[in-house]
This record gives sequence, structure tokens and C-alpha cells, in this order.
Amino acid sequence: MKSVEEQAALIERGSVDLISREELVKKLTRSVETGKPMIIKAGFDPTAPDLHLGHTVLLQKLRHFQQLGHQIVFLIGDFTGLIGDPTGKSDTRPPLTREDVERNAETYKEQVFKILDPEKTRVAFNSTWLGELSSYEMIRLASRLTVARMLERDDFKKRFESNRPISIHEFLYPLIQGYDSVALEADVEIGGTDQLFNLLMGRDLQKGRNQEPQVVLTMPLLEGLDGVNKMSKSLGNYIGISESADDIFGKIMSISDDLMFRYYELLSDLSMDEIVRLQEEMKAGAIHPKAVKVRLARELVTRFHDGDAADAAERNFEQVFTKNELPDEIPEKKIEVDDAAIWLPRLLVQAELVKSTSDGRRMITQNAVSVDGTKVTDINTEIPVRGSALLQVGKRRICRVIF
Repeated sequence: MKSVEEQAALIERGSVDLISREELVKKLTRSVETGKPMIIKAGFDPTAPDLHLGHTVLLQKLRHFQQLGHQIVFLIGDFTGLIGDPTGKSDTRPPLTREDVERNAETYKEQVFKILDPEKTRVAFNSTWLGELSSYEMIRLASRLTVARMLERDDFKKRFESNRPISIHEFLYPLIQGYDSVALEADVEIGGTDQLFNLLMGRDLQKGRNQEPQVVLTMPLLEGLDGVNKMSKSLGNYIGISESADDIFGKIMSISDDLMFRYYELLSDLSMDEIVRLQEEMKAGAIHPKAVKVRLARELVTRFHDGDAADAAERNFEQVFTKNELPDEIPEKKIEVDDAAIWLPRLLVQAELVKSTSDGRRMITQNAVSVDGTKVTDINTEIPVRGSALLQVGKRRICRVIF
């Protein structure tokens, strides 16, 4: 077992806020002396079906706690998801249906075990206790917080000052997230830096129930592929953990050298000593930046797929990007078309190479689309429906459509 200081160092790695280190050391010391693991909580509202690398920053920290022998509670906010976290929002979130939440929650469970050990992970749903709260108990809980305290939150303050509506149920969100910590008797709660207000609410409510307050640990919001904005599906700068091995590998290889080491610190299983050594060797010219990036890409592809997939992805990357060759395996898709020809942007959508015809038009205007090896620059191009066609969008998205 690692010493208290060794555990604290691993827990602090990459973190932003730790409230407080003294309390963490006290809890770790007690855990070592008694052999009783700490209870570590992280909550995820199932507001979307897919997780990306930004979400895995918290999962990687949970994994650290798991490796240290502590009890992980992966909390799915099936109750809080019906409210919608107002953090960072300029408007009230549209409500999710129960069906949306349940469907997304199932995909979360499948995806998180690519990182966490399922045998050592407790999956909990906060509807278990929040759904049992009576109206009396909910009012009593609401009495713990003042409107003035809520308006200390920057997002609520901005909405209030700009006369944008704030729904009463949004005020309840931090309270019921905090109540999760009471129900679980959490020793530590982790979340993104944007969650600090909500995490501190858990400490307040635990004190009010004569529980030892949880330690709060926040992790940074991971920058997306652009290196500027936080990773987000809506911004298109994300790497989904369910994406193909080739896509994950290629996207990692596209990031800047500076961002690469940010990803190493927050996502890699390498120790900080090893990461620092890689960084120093690269600066000294002893190792090429591409080789360092390949190592990271292989690690993440192996985590979300397997070693064989990492080998194949690396080979395909070398063929497509270094040798300008086509990959060994090109996916094929049967397309049913009633007419003699099909508009190219629509064909790209049906081949699942772009998300929409507008996306297809944009890629064509950016000279990123080829048909049978020839660049297409006219957005009005129609493809004859006979035999097959080799479609390529950028260097990574390739498909042979068969008519």
C-alpha cells in the first residue's frame, strides 16, 4: 500500500482546487490505520448518450482512487438530469424526458468501464433517495440556502442582471446534488472546476447532518482539439471514447505539442516523472515530437479498444498521412437510390462521412472531398448511381459506397 504522502501526491496530480489538503491527509491517515477505504463520489448527469475525453478527466481521477484501494461511487444523476445543471448556462436547460435519461444512463454504464474496474465500482442512481424525498423534506432542504447565496454564482448573477429568466427548480440543483453527498456519506467528491459551488454545497449539507464534510477536489476542463475552447461535442473539437480506433488515433496526432502534454498529465497512466522525462527529451531533441504523440495515441486507443486496434490505427495513419496511401481496410456501405444520380452532399450523409448536407457542402468548399481519388469542388456535383464510388472526406474519413 502506498504511504499517505504518496497517495496524496497521486490524488493532487492535475487538480485545481483541493479543499482541503489537511482534511484529505487526515482521511487518508485514518484509512491506512483502519484499513477502511474512503468513499469517493463523482456524479454524471446523463444528458447526452456519448462520453468524450473531457469526461474521462474525472474518470481517470476516479481510477487513481480505485488503484489506491478506495471505494468509487459512479453516480448517475437520473434525478438531477431531469432538472438540468444550470452551471455555465445563460438560459434554462430544456428538460429531458425520463426515457432520454434512462437511455443515456445505460450507455454511460457501458462506456465508463473502459476506464474503471467494474468489479471495484459501485454504480448508483440518485433517484434512489431523491425520488423518496417528501415535499416536506424538500422544503426543509430548500431552507438551507438563501437567494442571496445562490446569486453569488456567476452564471445566476449574470442572468439576473441581464433580466434573463431563472427558474426556481434551477436553484434546487446545487441543493440536491449536495444531498447526494449526504445520502452516500461521501469522504471526497470530485468534479470540474465549474462545479465548485455545487461541490461545496455538499460540504455544507453534510455539516448540517453532523457528518464529517467531504473533501472537494476539482479537475480542469480539458481543452478540445483546437487547444482553446473546452472539449465539446457542440463545438466539434472533441474525441469520443466510442469513436473508431483510426479516428481517436488521428485526432490525437492532430493536436499541438503543448496540448499533447496537457493530455498526458490528465489522461495518461504514465507517472509524472515519466511525462517530465519525455518532455525534457523532446526539448533536447533526443526524441521527435511525433514519436511522443504516437505513444499517447497508442495508449488511448488501447484503453478504448485494444492493442491490436492501436497497431492497426498506427499503420493506417502512416499509410494515409505519411505515405499518402489508402488504408488496408476500407469500410463499405450499400446505398439504395431510386434516381440515376445522387447529390454528393446527400451521398456523404448516407455514407455517414458527414453529419448533414450543410456539413458536406462545407467540406466540399474546403477542398476536403474526393470521389474515386479526384477532388470535388462543386457543391452541386451529382454522382451517377452505378457500380461503386470511393468517397473520402479529409484524410481519415473513407468509405466505398456500393449502389
